[in-house]
Amino acid sequence: MNFNSRRMTAFLSEALLEDQATRDATTLATIDPGQKAVATILAKQDCVLSGIALVRRIFEVYAELDPTAQSYPEVSIPQEIFDGVPLHKGAKVASIRHSARVLLSCERLILNLLQHLSGIATATRGYVDAISGTGAVILDTRKTVPGLRRLEKYAVRCGGGQNHRLDLSDGILVKNNHIDLAGGVRVALERVLANRRGEQPIEVEVRNMKELEAALKYGAESILLDNMTPSQTREAVSFIRRGSPLMKIESSGGITIENVRQYAEAGVNYISVGALTHSARAVDLSMRIEAA
Repeated sequence: MNFNSRRMTAFLSEALLEDQATRDATTLATIDPGQKAVATILAKQDCVLSGIALVRRIFEVYAELDPTAQSYPEVSIPQEIFDGVPLHKGAKVASIRHSARVLLSCERLILNLLQHLSGIATATRGYVDAISGTGAVILDTRKTVPGLRRLEKYAVRCGGGQNHRLDLSDGILVKNNHIDLAGGVRVALERVLANRRGEQPIEVEVRNMKELEAALKYGAESILLDNMTPSQTREAVSFIRRGSPLMKIESSGGITIENVRQYAEAGVNYISVGALTHSARAVDLSMRIEAA
């Protein structure tokens, strides 16, 4: 993940401007401009960390917006703390020595991002652990907050999952609406095979055995089993393997932490879970700020 990219710089700049961090009325009215402080970020629950590099980067971008900031912070991160590491409640994540004004004005953005991304990483690790030993892989989806996709998909990787398509240009996934609007699986696949660019993989979403048979017959290169029960999934996997033993198979829809292992044990290669990004609960982190 390139935290120094122009895209990331623009995102953090917009986030600071959204919060008017350089015009923090309360802080400007109460804190002496020369006062220094030390901020300590603490984990208040067990979790998986994601986004620690953003701490330093947010202050760097702040300095670009406010030339009076004058200096960059001293950020100290313990050697054993890095993205993807499990944190225990009470763990010290980072210490920052900087202008008290800047610390106070950046506090909320730092916590918002760290809590959100670490929540995604933590949720992902739960799913990964739940299917341990099955050989299946947990994938994310495009169900992300607009503008945060790259960060959210990075957080999934921190939790041990893998990324599905980054965007609509990243491979072909023929979903049920494509099939319905095209006039059926056969027509949709004929058009895909005639129009795809280069070696873009062709994955087809199927809802029942009839669509599955058609997808296999007319050129699908991988299969997504949509909203099937674990028993239906096992039946579909068995059917696919008889004719195409190396076909990659994905399950999606209706999958929870309680039933994910049943899907993995049904024999699929991948399990995509939208909840990793659209419903992950933010973890509890705090930033304690004290006079230096």
